[in-house]
Amino acid sequence: MPHALVIGASGKFGRHATAALAAEGWQITRFDRARDDLAQAMAGKQIVVMAANPPSYHLWARQLMPLHGAVARAARAADLPVLLPGNVYVYGPDSPMPWGPDSPQRATNPLGQLRIELEQMYRDTCRTIVLTMGDFLDEAPTGGWFDRIIAARLDRGVLRYPGALDAPHAWAWLKDAGRAAAGLAAIRNDLPAFQKVTMPGYTLSAEEMATLLTEARGQPVRATRMPWLPLRLAAPAVPFLRGLVEMRYLWSLPHRLDGTTFDRLLPDFAPTPPLAALAEATAHVPGSLTPRPAPLPAR
Repeated sequence: MPHALVIGASGKFGRHATAALAAEGWQITRFDRARDDLAQAMAGKQIVVMAANPPSYHLWARQLMPLHGAVARAARAADLPVLLPGNVYVYGPDSPMPWGPDSPQRATNPLGQLRIELEQMYRDTCRTIVLTMGDFLDEAPTGGWFDRIIAARLDRGVLRYPGALDAPHAWAWLKDAGRAAAGLAAIRNDLPAFQKVTMPGYTLSAEEMATLLTEARGQPVRATRMPWLPLRLAAPAVPFLRGLVEMRYLWSLPHRLDGTTFDRLLPDFAPTPPLAALAEATAHVPGSLTPRPAPLPAR
């Protein structure tokens, strides 16, 4: 039975990767950063899933690289691959579309540059699989953009969107992301030392999402623009808001992720239909006229 060390197993991506690996027969060790030693925890494992990050944008500059650097060095010493969830921050508005594993990483803003530095550090240090995804959709409230802002007024039939309503945007259903992580872990030994994979997920504008939610929830849903002025005014006094404002451009920049490499490596992967994912992602929100969907069967 293969054995995975998961760092950040209770987080958004980590929770789903852990569940998917366990469903595929992996033994799981959940790393406790308060008590466990990295070298000891990696002994006898076949892969490390590094799903932990500093809890807020304003901590990235001080904590992101030390946190990941320690994991990468320990993985190199143990000769283990690290599976890392990536995001689209590295590309920047000047990167040509669609964004894929080999797209130029042209981010110029501080958070984007930190993610570029992070991926380069892993490339230089240890065997790495980067699974790059769009914004997260989850089956339970996680405090992210979707449930905290976008879907917060669905009970009134309103989708509050922080960007252009017609701009295509990349989304990742986290149950699918977990299954993709398990699939990549299974072929870890067949991959190059540094393998980046962009998961196509769903490419949806706010208007398209509202149409799907109208069907999924059995109630009319209309998309409206979220005002940014209150966040911009509060950002100087609230450190984590500065990161939200910094990444604002992604909500109006049309983008999608290229699934060519993903489909080549995981040819049998069957994504969850977006209608089913959005129904499950919003089933906790009051006002739906449709019952909470049954759990989707494992694929």
